[in-house]
Amino acid sequence: MTDTLRLREAVKTLNAGGVIGYPTEAVFGVGCDPWDEEALLRLLELKQRPWHKGLILIASDFNQLQDFIKPVDAKLLAELNKTWPGPVTWLLPVREEVPMLLTGLHDTIAVRVTAHPQTRALCEAFGGAIVSTSANLNGLRPAMNVHQVRWQLPELDYVLAGSLGGAKKPSQIRDAQTGEILR
Repeated sequence: MTDTLRLREAVKTLNAGGVIGYPTEAVFGVGCDPWDEEALLRLLELKQRPWHKGLILIASDFNQLQDFIKPVDAKLLAELNKTWPGPVTWLLPVREEVPMLLTGLHDTIAVRVTAHPQTRALCEAFGGAIVSTSANLNGLRPAMNVHQVRWQLPELDYVLAGSLGGAKKPSQIRDAQTGEILR
């Protein structure tokens, strides 16, 4: 199957409410449509992840995050642009209409503009941000290839084959309000 056909199948699965696996900068991720509550619940169930922890969203550009975050000032936007696209996740103030399944018990939402070419293309083809949490069962090491994804999460609806981006560890997480590096 060609890369284009794989990408189309991944988008078709997301649009149908499915949960997919896909490569990111450092590990394979698991994602779904962030506005689809049933898909979010299924993703959390498949991973055995507690809902209160919250989830990360990834996008191909900053505009795809606008529906999830409160407006940012020019100073913060300049700081974000220094790290994006890239493997830095920021905790930003969240809009009230964003589902609690995305934020967990937090008043912020974790967002990132990915630098991974295939995952950027996935977000572009989907037309928006997608959920991005590591492809693993809660407590196990994140999957580093398609075989590990399918072994840990055999009930995923689709796994987009591809190469990781070469980062040595999962994305850094920064709090935009305090500047603190959390991971």
